[in-house]
Amino acid sequence: MTPSAHSSPVAIHWFRRDLRLHDNKALAAAQHSGLPVVPVFIFDTDILRRLEDKDDARVTFIYHTLEELRLAVQQQGGDLLVKVGKPLDVWRDLLQKLKVRKVFANDDYEPYARDRDASVNTLLKENGIDFLLSKDHVIFEKDEVVKDDGKPYTVFTPYSRKWKARLQAADYAPAKEHNPNWQQAAYGKMPAWEEMGFQPSSIPIPSSVIRPEIIKDYHLQRNFPGVEGTSRLSVHLRFGTISIRQLAARALQLNETFLNELIWRDFYQMILWHFPQVVTESFKPAYNHISWVNNEEHFRRWCEGTTGYPIVDAGMRELNATGFMHNRVRMITASFLTKHLLTDWRWGEAWFARHLLDFDLASNNGGWQWAAGSGCDAAPYFRIFNPYEQTKKFDPKGVYIRKWVTDLDDLRYPQPIVDHAFARKRALEVYKAGLERKP
Repeated sequence: MTPSAHSSPVAIHWFRRDLRLHDNKALAAAQHSGLPVVPVFIFDTDILRRLEDKDDARVTFIYHTLEELRLAVQQQGGDLLVKVGKPLDVWRDLLQKLKVRKVFANDDYEPYARDRDASVNTLLKENGIDFLLSKDHVIFEKDEVVKDDGKPYTVFTPYSRKWKARLQAADYAPAKEHNPNWQQAAYGKMPAWEEMGFQPSSIPIPSSVIRPEIIKDYHLQRNFPGVEGTSRLSVHLRFGTISIRQLAARALQLNETFLNELIWRDFYQMILWHFPQVVTESFKPAYNHISWVNNEEHFRRWCEGTTGYPIVDAGMRELNATGFMHNRVRMITASFLTKHLLTDWRWGEAWFARHLLDFDLASNNGGWQWAAGSGCDAAPYFRIFNPYEQTKKFDPKGVYIRKWVTDLDDLRYPQPIVDHAFARKRALEVYKAGLERKP
């Protein structure tokens, strides 16, 4: 049936970046509210219209995850309501059809999400409805880990020390769950692909299974793209199909290096919360004066993986084919674009945002500004990765390169797009001049 204004009072759980029933803080709060719960997901057209590829693999992943989630809710006696539209429009419609008393959701720290939630909160308040946000996406958020003077950290190492000193078992304990109390209703079919303007993607999604042996050996294997040494769980953390608390608990048991990667994730979310200007500007203002070359042909060749530097090309081809790139190679390709090609980091950040399955604004922005030297706790501008040395260290037998650069021995494989020694010298000169330039 369609939701009706004659329904009894309900609570809504608004799924966003938390697409799971287990260990979901806001959902648990909704189930404890004493009201029948209506679970809702909104395909936000303000976000969808910004996606350039109409077979975007992330939309497909969300859609299939919602199908599984809906089946699980139906097996517990309820149903998942999936809508398409602008969030405010959808909420106005829901308030016409349901007697909503409370709305529960997990907090999202991105600037767009903050503005969206503020608008929805205003609408709900006008209708006497509580909008209750929970912390679920991170272990520590906002001002929970700050300096003794209350100011945010901008360097990772002291932040991580404070993070670890503060951590207690309650911080990664699972949400206290309640017997499912779904509203007894059926909401019809899921929206058709055509309604959203998309079509299914064929790019496969990595498994959400947490493999203890990968985490246990993470510090030994994480830098070698030719071996299976990383968890590939980032897409599931991004969309909340696994719990950050569950993963942090395993990391505490098995590997501190892996735990540090989760702390980096919290760190970048905290930076984005306190310094939202990093979305469009350098964290360090002096780096706004770098005179980028921004050669469009060079950028095109970087995007398609035809730079003539095999480790760079392998990474870009892996990204374009699978939506994934190994973290070590992300650093190499980002350094190459910003230093060797002197291309604005925002160009590369946007390409990663378009193609990464695990795209997360905070981490992607943080990583690109780190590579460009412009971010908080960034690599100094004079650290310029040598792609050949990186290959010797991390793919010495060429296992990774030959998997993705199948034309390596072909006479048509391109010569290097730029000479390394020349590019390094040019980058040092341009960066130094930019940093000395007065605003």
